Amino acid sequence: MKNLSVKLIAIVCFVQLLLVACSDRCVYKDPSAPLDARVKDLVDRMTIDEKINQLFVFWGKEVASLIPEGAVGFDSLKTRQTLGDIGGGIIYDLYPINNVTMVNEIQKYAVEKTRLGIPLLFQEEALHGYQGEGGTVFPIPLGIASAWDTTLVSKMARVIGTECRAFGVHMALSPVLCLSNDPRWGRIGETYGEDPFLSSTIGSLMVKGMQTDDLARNDAVACELKHFAVHGIPEAGSNWSHVNIGEREARTTYLSVFEKVIKEADPQCVMAAYNEIDGIPCVVNKWLLSDLLRDEWGFDGYVMSDLTAIRIAMSDHRVAEDTVDVLSKTFLAGMNMPLREFELEPYRRAIKEALRQGRLSEKDLDNALDDFLRVKFRLGLFENPYVDTTLYAKVGNCKKHRDIALELARKSICLLKNSQDVLPLENISGKRIAVIGELAKSTYLGGYSTSTPLNGYRPGKGISVLDGILSRTDGRVDVDYAQGYKCNSTGQPDLLKQAVKTAGESDIIILVLGEDGSRVGEGKDLADVSVEKCQIELLDALTKLDIPLVVVLLNGRPLILNDIDERASAIVEAWFPGEMTGYAVADILLGRVNPSGKTVMTFPRSMGQIPIYYNHMKTSWHNYVDENNTPLYAFGHGLSYTDFEYSDMEILQDGREVTVALDIENVGNRYGEEVVQCYICDEVSSVVTPSMKLAGFLRVPLDPGETKRIKIPVSEDVMSLWNVNMERVVEPGLFKVMLGASSSDIRLTGTFDMR
Repeated sequence: MKNLSVKLIAIVCFVQLLLVACSDRCVYKDPSAPLDARVKDLVDRMTIDEKINQLFVFWGKEVASLIPEGAVGFDSLKTRQTLGDIGGGIIYDLYPINNVTMVNEIQKYAVEKTRLGIPLLFQEEALHGYQGEGGTVFPIPLGIASAWDTTLVSKMARVIGTECRAFGVHMALSPVLCLSNDPRWGRIGETYGEDPFLSSTIGSLMVKGMQTDDLARNDAVACELKHFAVHGIPEAGSNWSHVNIGEREARTTYLSVFEKVIKEADPQCVMAAYNEIDGIPCVVNKWLLSDLLRDEWGFDGYVMSDLTAIRIAMSDHRVAEDTVDVLSKTFLAGMNMPLREFELEPYRRAIKEALRQGRLSEKDLDNALDDFLRVKFRLGLFENPYVDTTLYAKVGNCKKHRDIALELARKSICLLKNSQDVLPLENISGKRIAVIGELAKSTYLGGYSTSTPLNGYRPGKGISVLDGILSRTDGRVDVDYAQGYKCNSTGQPDLLKQAVKTAGESDIIILVLGEDGSRVGEGKDLADVSVEKCQIELLDALTKLDIPLVVVLLNGRPLILNDIDERASAIVEAWFPGEMTGYAVADILLGRVNPSGKTVMTFPRSMGQIPIYYNHMKTSWHNYVDENNTPLYAFGHGLSYTDFEYSDMEILQDGREVTVALDIENVGNRYGEEVVQCYICDEVSSVVTPSMKLAGFLRVPLDPGETKRIKIPVSEDVMSLWNVNMERVVEPGLFKVMLGASSSDIRLTGTFDMR
């Protein structure tokens, strides 16, 4: 009997040990368990130090050997010193060069050498392509939007997601959903322009394409929306500056873009912006980060600060006394973690002190951790923490991806002016072309690309305009080059003289003007967005030659182009078209491709008109004594080498469902694609609404003489407004419909009634 009791006790103990062992394996490590159960089980097992480390972003240089272009090797000593047996949350700015294996080596340490084996999340920039070496670089977002091509945007997003994951990236800091109407702001090129409907449409496609329907796939990457919120209209166009706005206007425009993308595409992270709204910095704004973002919109990912935004709340906004104070306020507002604003030890001490003082509870810390770990589980990191090291050589910057980049670059280019049909340059065999301008040799690809490595600007890997023209003409014409200008250079007169001589011997002049990485981008705001004086001096000198002059613009913002518009025969707005710049520009100039891009920003005539935008309120006019009341180029403007006619408009209404139909015909002699734009206006409303706003669009390909019947739906969402009671409603009444080739080129109008 005694032996039986001993055996029973032994069996019970063994079963208990099995249960303990099973519990260690089968909840947070069990892929069949419910997501919330896995998160709770893991959080319950964690120490305070482990929780703090999970809510921390480590630099790539802390786990690897880095050069300016990225990481060249795994550093086991650094990794051990950085992660210890505690682990970490995120690795940022790693960008492995020709060695994705190092990602797995870093990850292996986290999985095998830390107590709980929590995988790391690798996070990088991918605004218009994976930023590291080996990624495909597409046009800047302002150019992406100028293509108005939803199918092509989806293809590009798939490329970015595929390449990011192949290089070991789990979270991409993209897309930027800021709206802006002030070209002085240096980051305007990172946006999709000034319109909420277009920006939210592209933003949703980007997130859906990059994330796919399953984040655990080896070609999917989670997205982080930037910059939340109303960051794009800083006072005087100065980054980080004060924002003046009321809740109704913010909800109607700037916040609506984030709302639509969050509800439609389910992004996993949101970046809180530097600025304040109504006196409250975004990083400590509970209404913004909790009440609106989570409770009202249903966002269930994590919120990260923009780099130094929490410090700015303390040092510049001065809404907190010290690190303990500011971190307490950010966590309570709904922030999950800072983007590497503090060293780990001071950060850890500050959070522990906040816990000791009762400023934060451990439950507050757990809530922040829940949101973050939920994303790690969705990414499948606990089941498959490692990257397939064979993928990057197969997909990174492959021909298929470069072809998509070229197609998008072509479609992003906007023909602003084409006097006397000087373009396209056809039948030019045996003639001489002068390519003039320092930027004609530029390979700058725009911010957040391989042109902007970890420590600043360097030439990109792209094709310059000059090289593109040389390649596409292939010896059929003589192509001569002269630099023409170098701003702030003592050699300017000699460069100018040589350019005039070279141009004077040509049959056509292609003058490349605009900006480079020293004048546009993050932290590079301008007080005056006029073209630089040294470039205008060159323009004036070349104009006197009385030779057809085509200006190609490479720039990241709308510039004041009055002088160019007066003197040039044609103006091609190329933005920064990515690594295929030269080929795309040459294809447009030579007529290999018909231009079809449409501007997504309004071009001012002078600084005094700024901010200027098409969807202004009905009482917002620009009636100056000393200036024209219209922009130089309107939102949606873009010419073609063919002509399109609009006819037979019909408004189809079934209850509250409205669709606008029309015929579009190519009446020219060459193939072209027209972006048909549909605008509406709420004729009478309880609150003031815009004079017009984009309600839909469609890119239509047409052969010469071809007519297509097209339909554009008008959603209730775009008809809605925030009424006097701050309720989102569609008010009964008359709506005007305007169809056209731009916001200032309306071809057909009609009305429908929502009573």
